[in-house]
Amino acid sequence: METPSEHPVLTADSLQTVHRRSPFRILLTLLSMLVLIIAGVFFGLIPRWHQQQELHAEVRDKGLPRVIVVHAKPATGAGQAMLPAEVKPWVEAPIYARISGYLKQRFVDIGDQVQAGQLLAVIDTPEQALELARARAQLEQAEAALGISRITAARWAELLQVNGVSEQDAAEKQADFKLKTAQCNSAKEEVRRLEQIQAFTRITAPFSGTITQRNIDAGDLIVANGGKELFHLSQTTKLRVLVQVPQQMAKGVEIGQSAELSLPGQSARKYPAKVIRTAGAIQPDSRTLPVELALDNVKGEILAGSYAELRLIDMKVGKVLSLPANTLLFRPEGPHVGVVESDGKVVLRKVQIGRDFGQRVEILAGVRPEDRVIANPPDSLSTGALVSVMPEKQPEKPSEKQAVKQPEKPDEKQPGKQTEKSS
Repeated sequence: METPSEHPVLTADSLQTVHRRSPFRILLTLLSMLVLIIAGVFFGLIPRWHQQQELHAEVRDKGLPRVIVVHAKPATGAGQAMLPAEVKPWVEAPIYARISGYLKQRFVDIGDQVQAGQLLAVIDTPEQALELARARAQLEQAEAALGISRITAARWAELLQVNGVSEQDAAEKQADFKLKTAQCNSAKEEVRRLEQIQAFTRITAPFSGTITQRNIDAGDLIVANGGKELFHLSQTTKLRVLVQVPQQMAKGVEIGQSAELSLPGQSARKYPAKVIRTAGAIQPDSRTLPVELALDNVKGEILAGSYAELRLIDMKVGKVLSLPANTLLFRPEGPHVGVVESDGKVVLRKVQIGRDFGQRVEILAGVRPEDRVIANPPDSLSTGALVSVMPEKQPEKPSEKQAVKQPEKPDEKQPGKQTEKSS
């Protein structure tokens, strides 16, 4: 027999609460299903839409020429460039003959160190010696005639005072004395001239230095002003360094600026130099600034006339960009590059080229670092053409891959070896 407590009793209030909750649950269920349907449609259509967009872009790109772009980078070492230089003696002079004759004797040879005024060679001039002897004899005659004329003029002046001779005769004797005086002076000057010419038979060094050339030997015929250089004398304890600085670097050159010089085959050795003067004007044929530097060479480590490379220190130059050489297009108007705009159109820009480093070229004007410049552009490229830019490849880091793979290889082999041993 069932008791009344085993079955719940439904009252009017409980029935009313059940009827109120049922529509709310149905509405919540419907909303949840609607949200799920919308989310399913959304997440299902979005990938399709992306795929369609990628497909359209791929179809569009396949119809356009694909290009690789690069960006202009700052030129490395723009202010530290090595410039070709020429090393010259501080003072040098060719030595010629001022008198004709035969070389009697020479006292120096190539490489000899000489002092100022040192005797280098002697020229034998027999004709010149005879002329000097005759001039001296004529001077003796003129002096003797002058002495007689002086005595005669003095005596006739005394006789004129006592009316022993006429005034006309006394005047003639005075005139003859002046004539003999002039003739004697002329003979003296002739002797002095010939003695100075005779002194040219002794070839002496005009300054201290080194004999770098010797083009004569004993017995050679020497012709005055014949154009044959007897010796070449150079002062090499101090050297001049001549360098042509490019126009874009000319503003960074200052008097007193330091520099480093290196010789071929001795790149590890640096010789200090200093700027002493500049030409002050750009050469129109080469567009360079001639600069002269001083270099001490007391130890004689650098040979005059050598080719060298010079690096100017603390160059104050502006920011110079560079591009790969394969980006240039040479047109009749000058060099151009192709720049891809944001809309995919190409614009040809005229550029100004600086120094050529082989694989890269300095660009002085025409491009900016943010410009996308086409590499290996076709000759038919023109302004307004549409192109497709290939994505830039990110540089890989093989060192990291190797570091990851190397420990894996021995771990894979070890189990195999253990199984072989165990078997």
